[in-house]
Amino acid sequence: MPTTHSGRQWKVGRLAAETGLTVRTLHHYDDIGLVRPSGRTSAGHRLYEDRDVHRLYQVLALRQLGLSLDAIAAVTDGGVSLSEILDAHRAYLDEQLAATRMLRAHVEMLGRKVRTSPETSVADFLDVIRGVIDVDDTIKQYFDESQLADLAERRAELGEETIAAVETSWKVLIPRVDAALNAGMDPTCAEAQEMAAQWMGLLEQFHGGDDGLRDSLYRMHTDNAQRIEQEFCGPSPEQIEFIMKANEARSS
Repeated sequence: MPTTHSGRQWKVGRLAAETGLTVRTLHHYDDIGLVRPSGRTSAGHRLYEDRDVHRLYQVLALRQLGLSLDAIAAVTDGGVSLSEILDAHRAYLDEQLAATRMLRAHVEMLGRKVRTSPETSVADFLDVIRGVIDVDDTIKQYFDESQLADLAERRAELGEETIAAVETSWKVLIPRVDAALNAGMDPTCAEAQEMAAQWMGLLEQFHGGDDGLRDSLYRMHTDNAQRIEQEFCGPSPEQIEFIMKANEARSS
């Protein structure tokens, strides 16, 4: 990755002020050979140049990623490029942003519960926390951190009453579709298309029209159809096939 060269020089106090670090920290980095200034004034004061600032960024980025100073020295002396460090730093920050978004969604849900239920108990708080934080390992295989944050935010936006209504709707709709299958209903008929419209609307509540979330949801169900049907009373492959045919007829 190309770097710019401004020709500027910084004394240690100025560099500390511009970076938010302490002079003591910069002195320590110099003493252990981690970030050494390229020059000195006639009076012997440290003078940092562009390349020293780039090196300092590398150190701070790796520090934020959790590396010890000894490990950072080994990495930076091993020829790792600034571009590679930036990529790793960006990935770390993406994870932190996703975690923060999820946390905010959890706090929003707890806040709503407190506002609507003034007598909320500690047990209620624990139930809500468990409900919004516990993520099945299977789900983690199909949704990345950003998607899980999207789901947490969507759950907070919808609210528990809406989510409960959606769950109730599924409990009514899935047996209807099962009955239609057992009765040999034509998936292209008007009633089948009405059920397909409701089905797609309920799925929309989950993925919000996001193609990535929708595809992850479908992939998860395809790979775990038997478990979802047995443990969560979810739709069978036959029911999904019926709905897909009905939806195709509805869309044509």
